[in-house]
Amino acid sequence: MNKTVEFFFDVGSPASYLAWTQLPGICERNGAALVSRPMLLGGVFQATGNASPVAVPAKGRYTFIDLARYAKRYGVTLRMNPHFPINTLTLMRAAAGVQAHAPQRFQDFLRVVFTAIWIDVVNLNDPALAAQVLTEAGFDAAQVFAWSAEAEVKAALRANTEEAVARGVFGAPTMFVGNEMFFGQDRIEFVAEALARSSA
Repeated sequence: MNKTVEFFFDVGSPASYLAWTQLPGICERNGAALVSRPMLLGGVFQATGNASPVAVPAKGRYTFIDLARYAKRYGVTLRMNPHFPINTLTLMRAAAGVQAHAPQRFQDFLRVVFTAIWIDVVNLNDPALAAQVLTEAGFDAAQVFAWSAEAEVKAALRANTEEAVARGVFGAPTMFVGNEMFFGQDRIEFVAEALARSSA
């Protein structure tokens, strides 16, 4: 496939979760490959001066209402995690580690973690609970966390984050079709249109 959608995301972002539920179908319908690019949203915020919508209480309340509307439209479950915001440094390093060492299980890893945070509302700030969730899903949690501690894996996540910022990313999720950037799960219809144009 010469058409791709690059998906810069962080599992601690509910909007990233919603986009993840829809992008595989969009790519399949348009004959495109989905290229997942884990990044650290906290690092993006620090580099760009951006902040989570919850930093503004009124905006945070509205954002959760709007995300619930989209979840209903997509026909997926979204429950706001009472432990939000999640410190995702270890989880995103783990994502980069699984992607590097067990790419065939990468989507399984995302499914497990997104489900735990945004459907089962597990407190993945707790390393013991994170390990339990991975173990119950058939992962070797100790191995996954060992990967997350590797210098090369840490560097890969840092490089993804730095590349995202260099390309204009300021939040998650952000998608690229070629050089066109689309921010937010509420822009995935534009991603589909961009893919359709590229095949016209």
